Amino acid sequence: MAVHVLLLLLAFMLLGACTALLKWNEVKYRRKKGLPPGTMGWPFFGETTEFLKQGPSFMKNQRARYGSLYKSHILGCPTVVSMDPELNRFILMNEAKGLVPGYPQSMLDILGKSNIAAVHGPAHRRMRGTLLALVSPAMIRDHLLPQIDEFMRSHLSNWADHHNTVDIQEKTKQMAFLSSLKQIASIESCSKAREFMDEFFKLVLGTLSLPIDFPGTNYRRGFQARKNIVSMLRQLLEERRASEETHQDMLGYLMREDENRYKMTDEEIIDQIIAVLYSGYETVSTTTMMTIKYLHDHPRVLQELRREHSAIRDAKEPEDPIDWNDFKSMQFTRAVIFETSRLATVVNGVLRKTTQDMELSGFTIPKGWRIYVYTREINYDPHLYEDPLAFNPWRWMDRSMESQNYFLLFGGGTRQCPGKELGIAEISTFLHYFVTRYRWEEVGGEKLMKFPRVEAPKGLHIRVRSY
Repeated sequence: MAVHVLLLLLAFMLLGACTALLKWNEVKYRRKKGLPPGTMGWPFFGETTEFLKQGPSFMKNQRARYGSLYKSHILGCPTVVSMDPELNRFILMNEAKGLVPGYPQSMLDILGKSNIAAVHGPAHRRMRGTLLALVSPAMIRDHLLPQIDEFMRSHLSNWADHHNTVDIQEKTKQMAFLSSLKQIASIESCSKAREFMDEFFKLVLGTLSLPIDFPGTNYRRGFQARKNIVSMLRQLLEERRASEETHQDMLGYLMREDENRYKMTDEEIIDQIIAVLYSGYETVSTTTMMTIKYLHDHPRVLQELRREHSAIRDAKEPEDPIDWNDFKSMQFTRAVIFETSRLATVVNGVLRKTTQDMELSGFTIPKGWRIYVYTREINYDPHLYEDPLAFNPWRWMDRSMESQNYFLLFGGGTRQCPGKELGIAEISTFLHYFVTRYRWEEVGGEKLMKFPRVEAPKGLHIRVRSY
């Protein structure tokens, strides 16, 4: 009996301590005048657990209580969440006015302080200029698209031979990473590519985590993976300088001072390579997986897509590659990719950080706070998209949709994704060889998670047959 009383007493004391701690944290932030309404959760941890576990439901519940602009504490930092389309557009279009990139500390530590997502001002213009030169239409047409075509043709050559069942999530991850690795550094050796890929997947998991440097945490694993990747890239730089051989890939361009007017240190080159791998991998792999999912679930869309690609293939010899004119003619394919990005919401939003106290919608956002520009709900706004929960690629056949004010699938302002067209070219080429070679059906009925990343925790398995 005494033991039960003691346990009950301890439980009440623990509950009281937790309540007091939460109250103290709220009072601490209440002293700051002019803040938006909202809750801050626990010291240091804030509301990160609720944010990552509940995702869109957490955001909607907070908006219902506090409005479209509210405060929270997520991913280790006090944050103001904006779910207002007009305000989101203003923030993205006015970065220079007291706003800089505000990515989580874990992402900055793991991707590197010189990557394009972390820098701003002149450094950002210099980095962006470098990346735009790497993925310009001329570079895609003359160098990258032929490499992509060669890779996709090989990567998709024997899918029907592996007992007819493949995990499309795993396959598209491999596709996106290995294709990028070939474009960036011409790495085709299976052993070297596998070594890179194993470390890279650990790096990706660490970028969206609390920056807790303890053994076994995703942050520790991701940071260690970065060290290993940096070591491999430094060795590659040394080997190339020693050989004096000219390489027609992204790394070769960054190393050639005569062609690259933006002179970069080795550290900057390495951080840009990691940033290109990271940004392209996540969006390309996830969008490709979800495109296959939506095509399976919508036979009429698949029929139209297959018709477009069959017409391209019928006009060619069997071994002829996809060229620039073929890619530009894939209008329905482009529409399918955009609709997949919208409906699946591969990117939920972006983060900015204030460099000074600033006013937004009548509230004061303190210097050093992050602003989460949450764009997910824009994708399902019935005022912008008729029947928004329907998968309808035909809506994008009107190209003016890409220039409407709230088109933020690829970011906005000076931070719009520089690799947008390259990513579309990769997915389009993959789809060309996939839909003209294979039929498929889902097996297993695995569930999908939509937040914080779109993923199938147990894989997404399909049975593949030759077309």
